[in-house]
Amino acid sequence: MIRLFKVKEKQKEIEENTKEKGLVKKQSAGELRLHRDISELNLPKACEISFPNGKNDLMNFEVTIEPDEGYYIGGRFVFSFHVPIIYPHEAPKIKCETKIYHPNIDLEGNVCLNILREDWKPVLNINTVIYGLSHLFTQPNYEDPLNHEAADVLRDDPELFQSNVRKAIDGRQWVGTDYFPGCN
Repeated sequence: MIRLFKVKEKQKEIEENTKEKGLVKKQSAGELRLHRDISELNLPKACEISFPNGKNDLMNFEVTIEPDEGYYIGGRFVFSFHVPIIYPHEAPKIKCETKIYHPNIDLEGNVCLNILREDWKPVLNINTVIYGLSHLFTQPNYEDPLNHEAADVLRDDPELFQSNVRKAIDGRQWVGTDYFPGCN
């Protein structure tokens, strides 16, 4: 345990020295790949990317999706991305920061998208993930849900589902036992 602390202290000392001397920290392979992915982004027109921690923290960013068709038209949905150092060998961790009534996004913001789980492959990139998220708004999937109640309503009563989505987007509304503050 003591050795672990010494290693962490040494790493911290190196970081402080590089900041003081103006040296550039060597980028990991994951950071280099992510930099390339971001520079090659071809976002759908309904999406934008931002870096709330500044451009020096590429591993954490946000994507905002404003669907222009489908059930979710008029909504504004923010997703936080945390990209692991071993990217692209591990998928980015994504959370929906906007409370949403959706069969593939639960009320805590967890996202059910196959390419973020079992279908992730290192050849996939951030652009693919953003298009996958965008697709969830045009084609919600009730067959692989995280929000089972929303999935059941979509499958059994699409008109009620549309009504519930509108209530959630417009805000200050209850859908079942869940309150939605709005997202437009």
